[in-house]
Amino acid sequence: MHIDDVEGARSRLTFFKVMAFIVGVGLLVLVVEMVLAYGFGMKGEENPLHWWPQPHGFIYMVYLVATALLGFKVGWSLTRMVLVMLAGCVPFLSFWVERKVAAEVEAGLVAARQ
Repeated sequence: MHIDDVEGARSRLTFFKVMAFIVGVGLLVLVVEMVLAYGFGMKGEENPLHWWPQPHGFIYMVYLVATALLGFKVGWSLTRMVLVMLAGCVPFLSFWVERKVAAEVEAGLVAARQ
């Protein structure tokens, strides 16, 4: 990984980290909504989280943008970007991938400053 614009990469990394956390939490809320809907038969207004799937979809799209912005800035391959994007679809995986990506990019930022 070769980073030319350290400050630009740092700001995109921060945006990515925030969005990965939000998407991870949002995905867990979505899982609860689905368990209530399909496991307990709480359809429509009966389900206190019936409104959550649509905002979660929008938040996930912002996560996709954050991932693409970071990926293009630090020179990831398209395959790598897609894999990181897909991590936001698996409960708990987005937290692990965020930590792994953050550590790697932060190491690249340190190397770029030297």
